Amino acid sequence: MLFFMNSQAKEPNPLGLYVHVPFCASTCDFCAFYQEKPRRGDLDRYLAAMELEFAGLPQDRIVATVFWGGGTPGLLAAKDLERLGKAQLQHLGDAPAEWTIEMAPSTVKPDKLAVLRDLGVTRISMGVQSFDANLLDSLGRLHQPKQIYQAWERIQAAGFAHTNLDLIFAIPNQTQAQWESDLREAARLGPDHISTYCLTFEEDTALYVKLSQGKVRVDDERDAQFYERGWDLLAELGYAQYEISNFSKPGGECRHNLNTWRMHEWIGCGPAAASQYAGQRYQRPANLDQWLAGMESGMPPLEDEVVLDDRLLLTDAVVFGLRMNAGIDLGELKHRFPAAGDLGSLRAQLEKYLDEGLLNAVGHQGYRLTQRGRLLVDAIGSDILQQTS
Repeated sequence: MLFFMNSQAKEPNPLGLYVHVPFCASTCDFCAFYQEKPRRGDLDRYLAAMELEFAGLPQDRIVATVFWGGGTPGLLAAKDLERLGKAQLQHLGDAPAEWTIEMAPSTVKPDKLAVLRDLGVTRISMGVQSFDANLLDSLGRLHQPKQIYQAWERIQAAGFAHTNLDLIFAIPNQTQAQWESDLREAARLGPDHISTYCLTFEEDTALYVKLSQGKVRVDDERDAQFYERGWDLLAELGYAQYEISNFSKPGGECRHNLNTWRMHEWIGCGPAAASQYAGQRYQRPANLDQWLAGMESGMPPLEDEVVLDDRLLLTDAVVFGLRMNAGIDLGELKHRFPAAGDLGSLRAQLEKYLDEGLLNAVGHQGYRLTQRGRLLVDAIGSDILQQTS
């Protein structure tokens, strides 16, 4: 049974596949992603339902990139990782050019890495968050610094082509010296990619409760200092920034994320997974039981369905494109999305940011955020969406 329409694109854009593995051993204090505690019965039903979901993937397109996120995909046992990976490959054919899996340090085991390498996984993304034991404890992380180093040694020994380390900054009571130490230690290990994320206080998280109780507070000026120090230091350490939160050595950029930010196409499989494919944007329900029932009944459930048009895609390409250091080119975007209509109001908005020192002009129709603009990128994006809605 096919769950997806065949694409009618004359020259298909890159197609990505996102696989959501919703299981986590515990919930970190900062995490608002959909997750479930792993129970053997749920795991078995999940794997069987994913086989059904993979069977509905389009057969007329090559999947260029795959990203397994969660949750904690690395929490799965080696035999479960193998079953999930083989089911995916059965319907993709060859392994994709880039295949990423997220792992927590405590889940990195030699047997799992061997299975992933044999499947064709090319990239391991490990959620380090910090090398400081006290900061890890304040985030509610289960691992200790020694587990990071043990996991890293195992990943290196397994021989994956690409590696990423995730770090979090602006943690309550974190000092600039601690942030610099985390950055230097991550770079010393030598991954070809480092992602840095400012701690946010999402509703329905333990940190948000602390915020509402006045135990922690938001400090935008402090956040900005952490941002800027991270940008400067990572450049000194040989990592080029290519997006607000992402830095790489040459050739180490995450192709899957670039595909998403450039408003190409991707298909999401699993509960809570979002898709942008064949002129539609939609999401699977963030509820394991509801998703399982739909898959097992042959009626895959959809939520938040949006019919895409060129205007919406161009606007989103501007918002996400400005997050990238390369910036945007309105001429190129108008060529990609010819039915977007008149761009006069959008140009006027961008020119306003130019006058305010938030953008630099690049060539005839290009724009790139200044350093000050990068600090205000979320507000700029929200403003663009509000003005064009």
